[in-house]
Amino acid sequence: MTDSINVWRRAALALALAAAAVTAPAQQRERNGDYIVAIVNQEAVTAAEVEARVQRALQDAARAGERLAEDLVRKRVIDDLVEERAIVTYARDSGMRVEDPELDRAVQSVAAQNQISADQLRSRLQAEGIDYARFRANLRDQILIERVREREVYQRIRVTDGEVDRYLAQQNIATQADVELNLAQILVTVPEGGDDAVVAARKARAEQALARVRGGEDFGVVAREISEDSNKERGGVIGLRPSARLPDLFVEAVRSVPAGEVRSELLRSGAGFHVLKVVERKETTAVKVTQTHARHILVRTSQQVSAEVAARRLVEFRRLIQSGQRRFEDIARQYSEDGSAPSGGNLGWFSPGTMVPEFEAAMNQLPVGGVSPPVQSRFGVHLIQVVERRDVAVEARQVREQARNVLRESKFDDAYSEWAKDLRDRSYIEFREPPV
Repeated sequence: MTDSINVWRRAALALALAAAAVTAPAQQRERNGDYIVAIVNQEAVTAAEVEARVQRALQDAARAGERLAEDLVRKRVIDDLVEERAIVTYARDSGMRVEDPELDRAVQSVAAQNQISADQLRSRLQAEGIDYARFRANLRDQILIERVREREVYQRIRVTDGEVDRYLAQQNIATQADVELNLAQILVTVPEGGDDAVVAARKARAEQALARVRGGEDFGVVAREISEDSNKERGGVIGLRPSARLPDLFVEAVRSVPAGEVRSELLRSGAGFHVLKVVERKETTAVKVTQTHARHILVRTSQQVSAEVAARRLVEFRRLIQSGQRRFEDIARQYSEDGSAPSGGNLGWFSPGTMVPEFEAAMNQLPVGGVSPPVQSRFGVHLIQVVERRDVAVEARQVREQARNVLRESKFDDAYSEWAKDLRDRSYIEFREPPV
């Protein structure tokens, strides 16, 4: 869902469900006459694992009522395996490692998400003819793939301020939060209708005051001595107030003046000449956004569990929920495959831009209490329920960062494809013909 989701947890279930497809049983290897299909940076892609993935893809398609050309499926599977090997070897060469304690936690997570113990998982793998050491090695590789992919791809994605502005405009979100200013002034008045000599004399007095404070004298002392406004006894301090309650002339004049600094030039107004100091500058939280409190059920996809299979499972869950036979949170606790499962799939309150775009697009169409159809994202397939909505004020900076996250996620797939292509182009890849 968000970028903070634990990488090994995402990888773990996918690998567990795909393990049988990645490592074919010994009987199948003998039947197929296993051989090397490709070498990628000294890593082998074998015919047995290609065949296992091909058969799994064809079976998934058949269950979904589709017919796929086996030669096209085989080509896609080989491409996927070559890409995986290129990423894994790149991760290892770059110094990335998965230590044994982390791998142990991943195995425990696989077992827990399959609602069995670690010992039962090991027994199941053995019963399916899957070598446990090979399973751990596959799991380690998958964690590396996920980790290096996230690290490298996000570094490539650039989101400009202009893109953020356009996105927020499309969403009808205004981010120009008000600014509160505390200004101090020294005012030297100019009589209405004063001639040039009077104006020059008054300006000279104001310039003298400006020179003194810029020379290091205390602003308040000079203000009490020279200023001719009602705030002089307070050292010229006007007090903290929203910029909308200050003269536009003042706000514009100090726009680039840092807090604690004095404007380098006099300001002329209808009242006279002003020496201005920015005592304090404070951003207010004036941006209103609609936050959502939601929960979800996540079924992760893999070589063993296709998106179609996951969606059919979630359609049945949705039917049970809408008919009143099961509660959403109870099904989430039992079947959801992420860290929110123990709390009934509860994701808490979040602002726009927190979740991946496809999740938010589906969620935003739901009424309170509504349950979505299955929604696919790069984390798997979701069933979403909206619990509550509320309008809250948040900092403009936070709203812009969340918008930036939305745009970054929307660029992820293209950036990943470009990165994977570049990595593959830099890799040593040798395809081999089947033995005669």
